[in-house]
Amino acid sequence: MSSQVLSTQVSADPHAGSWLRFLRAHAALTRELSSRLEAAHGVSLRDFDVLVQLYFAPEHRLRRIDLARTVILSPSGITRLLEGLERSGWVAKHQCESDARVTWAVLTEEGVRKVEECRPTHLSDVEELFGSRFSPEEQEQLAEMLARLPLHDAGVCNG
Repeated sequence: MSSQVLSTQVSADPHAGSWLRFLRAHAALTRELSSRLEAAHGVSLRDFDVLVQLYFAPEHRLRRIDLARTVILSPSGITRLLEGLERSGWVAKHQCESDARVTWAVLTEEGVRKVEECRPTHLSDVEELFGSRFSPEEQEQLAEMLARLPLHDAGVCNG
């Protein structure tokens, strides 16, 4: 949604101001976090999200369709993203032995090392850009308010 449309929406409905701020903050924060990850570690925020989901999954693996749902991508989108991660050696593709229709994305040892290399930097950046702006009480309150919103997958890890 364009900035102009959102500004018009806010003018028509002053209650939309919080929504507009939420959208703009999300866009700015994700853009900056991705930029920092790319500069420091050569990985985008989207790639890192996939790697983290696999890192915390049982046996460091997920069905590709489940991974797509977790990171909010289409099946073709996750395929393209995983192809790049496979070329980098961070993720491997495995066929399910009991069902040929099922394909798994598996974090490699190199992928585990990549997550462990990136994670401290990323968490520090999240604290600097987000956490430091709120007191512990405000963070707790914000978490409670955001918990009221519907999530596509309650098991998402944002590591």
